[in-house]
Amino acid sequence: MALYAYKAMNTQGRMTMGRLEAINLIDLEMRLKRMDLDFINGDTVKQGGLMNRGKISRPELINFCFHLEQLARAGVSLIESLIDLRDTIENPRFREVIAGMVESIEGGKTLSQALAEHPQTFDEVMVSLIQAGEETGALPQVLNNLLESLKWQDELAAHTKKLIMYPAFLGTVVVAITLFMMIYLVPKMAGFIRNMGQEMPTQTKILIATSDFFVGYWYVVLGVPILLVGLLVFLLKTSPAARYRFDDVKLRLPYLGEILRKIILSRFASVFAMMYSSGITILDSIKATEAVVGNLVIREGLEKVGALIAQGENVTLAFQNAGMFPPLVLRMLRVGESTGALDTALTNVSYFYNRDVRESIEKVQAMIEPVMTVTIGLLLGWIMMAVLGPIYDIITKLKT
Repeated sequence: MALYAYKAMNTQGRMTMGRLEAINLIDLEMRLKRMDLDFINGDTVKQGGLMNRGKISRPELINFCFHLEQLARAGVSLIESLIDLRDTIENPRFREVIAGMVESIEGGKTLSQALAEHPQTFDEVMVSLIQAGEETGALPQVLNNLLESLKWQDELAAHTKKLIMYPAFLGTVVVAITLFMMIYLVPKMAGFIRNMGQEMPTQTKILIATSDFFVGYWYVVLGVPILLVGLLVFLLKTSPAARYRFDDVKLRLPYLGEILRKIILSRFASVFAMMYSSGITILDSIKATEAVVGNLVIREGLEKVGALIAQGENVTLAFQNAGMFPPLVLRMLRVGESTGALDTALTNVSYFYNRDVRESIEKVQAMIEPVMTVTIGLLLGWIMMAVLGPIYDIITKLKT
């Protein structure tokens, strides 16, 4: 479906303009007619503008699920719930999406079908869960599960962002201090040291040479990292092999790679447990969660797990052969599979990883500050020794 900017006339003869998603102009005219609007003209809106860029934020999706779940439990019809959401939501783009859903449902489509028409807003997992809720008659429960899952994902994203932003901030401070010293402070001290006419220690020569390089080739110092980052981004977007290699390297990083693996598997276990407990088959659940993990290496492992299960292997053995989960998790899966309570076992796996991720992030955050402090201290200590060393030698000679 495309997004159209339209001009129409209401029943009072007043001109009205807006945006609405439709298959084509004929479909747009029919949708406006059902809204008691007479179509005048319309044109497609170019994608990529400020209003259409990116996805709807997770807090807005949380509000969407909460609203529908509460009204569904209260017995309010789906159309009335969506119309209420459309009229109260602040995001113009999301309002257009919900307006399109209202038109689709009024045209005879189900909620899951209406969601599927907006893949940039509602992913495959959400569509599959809603469809399962419609088929089993447990839509309010599914919406509640979705609500809890989205809240957890939002919390996990906040933890991950906190893990990344803090070292990024401290790293920026270290780089800024280094540039200030090498480009401004050390050259001033170097002139004073040279004028003393004394043989400089090796560490002082290295410091001055480093400072001279920073001053003379500052554009290289600043430009090369930017070019390397740009090249990396280009390769990741254009080369699947480069993306796979990058994802593999991230998982192999000391300590941080293990935390990243736990975050990915935590996300997978949570979504997988939610989908399976909602009545979706194991193979369909694994297939839908392949796009959730966001890592090609883990995704390849899930594809292997799905292939093994499709060939007749049990769930525990398939995950064991893929080498994705630790022994404790595999034992939980084995017990759940043998007792017929696999959904409970998957929920326990999700809880296990959620707790483990939180504890690991807290440990890393506690380690980052002293590491950065020691780094800055070593840098300052080297500069002070290199600068003050010759001065101390002169003072010592004068005393003798």
